[in-house]
Amino acid sequence: MESSLATLTITEAAKKLAAKEITSLELCRACLIEIEKNNKSLNAYLEVFADVEEQAKAADARRAQDEREGNVSHPLLGIPVATKDNILIEGRHASSASKMLENYVASFDATVITKLKAAGVVFMGRTNMDEFAMGGSTENSAYGPTKNPFDHTRVAGGSSGGSAAALASGMALGTFGSDTGGSIREPASFCGLVGLKPTYGAVSRSGVMAMGSSLDQIGPFGRTVEDTELLFDTIRGKDALDGTSIDAGFYPKREPTKKIGVPRHLLANGVDQDVLAAFEESLKVLQSQGYVAVDIELPSAGLALAIYYIIMPAESSTNLARFDGVRYGLSIKGETLAEDYAKSRGAGFGPEVRRRIMLGTYVLSSGYYDAYYGKATLAREKLRKEYADVLATVDAVAVPTVPTPAFAIGEKAADPLSMYLADIFTVTANLTGNPAISVPMGTVVRGDKTLPVGIQFTAAHGDEDTLFKLGKIATGESK
Repeated sequence: MESSLATLTITEAAKKLAAKEITSLELCRACLIEIEKNNKSLNAYLEVFADVEEQAKAADARRAQDEREGNVSHPLLGIPVATKDNILIEGRHASSASKMLENYVASFDATVITKLKAAGVVFMGRTNMDEFAMGGSTENSAYGPTKNPFDHTRVAGGSSGGSAAALASGMALGTFGSDTGGSIREPASFCGLVGLKPTYGAVSRSGVMAMGSSLDQIGPFGRTVEDTELLFDTIRGKDALDGTSIDAGFYPKREPTKKIGVPRHLLANGVDQDVLAAFEESLKVLQSQGYVAVDIELPSAGLALAIYYIIMPAESSTNLARFDGVRYGLSIKGETLAEDYAKSRGAGFGPEVRRRIMLGTYVLSSGYYDAYYGKATLAREKLRKEYADVLATVDAVAVPTVPTPAFAIGEKAADPLSMYLADIFTVTANLTGNPAISVPMGTVVRGDKTLPVGIQFTAAHGDEDTLFKLGKIATGESK
């Protein structure tokens, strides 16, 4: 029985906990059994916390106290969750999957952690990721790649691949990641999960290691849209520690149009035919519930990858400048200060991080700033306006989350550009700040393996409610 508890949704588990059918201790032990069975092969967790059972017992005691005092417990009380290795938990290691921060211990809680602690979750551990969130496959981790639970020869997606694999394999009931250009939605698609990139500012970034500050958002993975919505509602809201954060009601409510915009001009090339067929079937499900799919034009969307791969490295190189071998992190001494920098950063950062730092430094350098970064910023504003205009006429924009199912480990490692192309449909929401969700839309077959694929919906700023509504219809949660 214990092991089967690990397959519950959060909603199901919360009901059983409230009805005293199970305890948090039993639930967490079920996940620990799955960790023992699966983590060595999947490499989803970098660390499983030693005090999981103590946390679970404390959650059970808190629930009993709530009952004695006549209080209603938070639905997440006692639920086992896992967090990406770039989200700070006081007193715990947080390395961003990099040798640069291998021994770093967080001195404070990220705001999302503070909120989750208030809700009473049990933290199972920290999950693997691409180093400093730079990658789309979790192959760039300094501690080895995370493997896909559906096929161990394939990637779990990235950069939040560890969080996705942990949830998909029963090693937690909910997980959290960060999304800079699709880093939640792509692994959600590859691992058959729901993944949300919230509106920029909807979730505080305080206590989360920055990659691209104007692009990053923290978001949840769930087995269902309902679970994902609950996790999001728990962590959202304005935070005095993050000046870019916003209140839940910051954007006005919108009247539904019952229209879904489909930019078919973007789907003509590069999308696998069976993925496209699954996408069309998902649209039919929405149409059966009264929605109309309309063709839309987003002229600048074809430039989104080019815009993103100028702005993101520029912001990343600036954020990572703090890791210099002097203040904190890995420090290797040379004969001069310049050698200190070079040796520390050369040993501490992996190849992909070094590549992006160099690219970002280049586009920000004298003589190239206006030619690259300046133009990318202008193009970003044009793209944002195009999305705003389109989303004034439709409820959401729909595309396949990724053009393909999960690819083989090592398949794209030697060709960074082909790896970057996997982000073609996801980077746009980060550039524009819109919320976007990936939900399962079926499976495709590769060899002897059946692999999940996802559909992505993008809505207007602050309109996560529409994403949850569409996601529930597309996945059959809302009948």
